[in-house]
Amino acid sequence: MVSNVKDTNIISISGLTKRFKNFAAVDNISFDVKKGEIFAFLGPNGAGKSTTIKMLTTLLEPTSGSVTINGHDPKNNKDAVRKSFGIVFQDPSLDIDMTALENLQYHAVLFKVPADIRKKRIEELLRFVELWDRKNDMVKTFSGGMKRRLEMARGLLHHPKIIFLDEPTLGLDPQTRNHIWNYLLEINQKEGMTIFFSTHYMEEAEKVAQRIAIIDHGRIVAIGSTAELEEKTKTATLEEAYIALTGSVIREEQVNGSDRMRLMGRMMGRN
Repeated sequence: MVSNVKDTNIISISGLTKRFKNFAAVDNISFDVKKGEIFAFLGPNGAGKSTTIKMLTTLLEPTSGSVTINGHDPKNNKDAVRKSFGIVFQDPSLDIDMTALENLQYHAVLFKVPADIRKKRIEELLRFVELWDRKNDMVKTFSGGMKRRLEMARGLLHHPKIIFLDEPTLGLDPQTRNHIWNYLLEINQKEGMTIFFSTHYMEEAEKVAQRIAIIDHGRIVAIGSTAELEEKTKTATLEEAYIALTGSVIREEQVNGSDRMRLMGRMMGRN
């Protein structure tokens, strides 16, 4: 994979913690993400991935710790932080009773994309995600993959420095999943955009990420490239490294039926 990683940290986190009463959803985590890096949070549902992303994107207030996004502190300068990133949520967040074009136009106004470049940028992105021919169709008629692609276009509309993706390919078929990642990798290479994504798909983290943070029970267990994690654990694959570091496969009771079948298939293939 071609690297766009610079030496400058665009995300810096120190001692980040989020408690809900006596439960620590995120427990004293610290790490940096470099400008232009493709960085993955790998772990099961309930590990703290989404909670961390919500804190980084100003949707949740941390209990303690510090965060810097593109040189800004979310506590003191939320507007500057929000202008720095785009986000694709785990749950659909489009207005399904609007057209694809109307969804992007609304977002462009919300993020104050200048009127003189708004139309061109929207067309450029809809063509990029291959939805230009469906621009006037209601979003409720779109497939899951089409909605994900439109959400991605929306997240990129204001030229953010960082795109946060919370389980961006959850529930999608492998072909659509690959399609979406091809778009994202092209954007990363063209614009040097930092990609921060969470996933419980082992092969997705292995194939796409330059560095991976393995997170479990709210704590970061290890950070490194696939090769570094394998070297650290003296294992031959990322999956084996994950098991060595956490003591288990990604917990099956916390994934859906299709994901469970994929886990079983990989395990059977190793026997």
